[in-house]
Amino acid sequence: MCYDDSARPPLPARVTGKAHGEDIVLTAADGNHFAAYFARPEAPAKGQVLIYPDVRGLHQFYKELALRFAEIGLSALALDYFGRTAGVTSRHEGFEWMPHIQHMQLETFFLDVKAALDYVREQGNKGEATFPVGFCIGGAFSFLSGTQQAFELAGSISFYGGLPKVFPEAGAMLDQIENITCPVLGLFGSADQNIPVETVRTLEARLNAIGLENHIIVYEGAPHGFFDQLASEYAAISADAWKQIQNFIAAHS
Repeated sequence: MCYDDSARPPLPARVTGKAHGEDIVLTAADGNHFAAYFARPEAPAKGQVLIYPDVRGLHQFYKELALRFAEIGLSALALDYFGRTAGVTSRHEGFEWMPHIQHMQLETFFLDVKAALDYVREQGNKGEATFPVGFCIGGAFSFLSGTQQAFELAGSISFYGGLPKVFPEAGAMLDQIENITCPVLGLFGSADQNIPVETVRTLEARLNAIGLENHIIVYEGAPHGFFDQLASEYAAISADAWKQIQNFIAAHS
């Protein structure tokens, strides 16, 4: 997992107001119940994000991240992946996520995503631009979501998104690149032992080869999980990551 229970998302520089958040339970089209956390700004939202957590699923880091997005004027919903196999209980630090990851299926994952998208769009104004923002395995899910035209995403944002095979039926993530239909923002670290820089450059080259708008950033010396308020040595990098996200969303809303 990227973050333990002490981790907290860095603060964005351009806060525009207060936010309110709540734990909710959503229901997919096939009847699956799964946990989520929804945060809304006090003023009308200027867009919306769907947050894909790391391999542990929905925990406090991502709830607070949803609030940070709402504080900059965006509705935000963070969803849990494991309602089908682990119910809607808390994803505490000792949660054994691996067996649940292994039972995930692409088709039912997309059903949960559709339910989350429907909810967040029902809470806002029609026509607001929607962006998935994912971390670690959630970063791969963000890329995969960009292959689904029916989701009508304005762009896909990925923090250190793993690029090997995630769902057996989908194949390796790099082999899905040509199916992405929305602009991509990818944020990586050169010191990430899980994702070699060469792999990131291959991702960038394939995006360029198909003519898809993309902005791939590799932060020198940054490790996996650098986007953490407690990682003070990467504060400047995290501040730039927030800037990149806000600029990307503004440019595609």
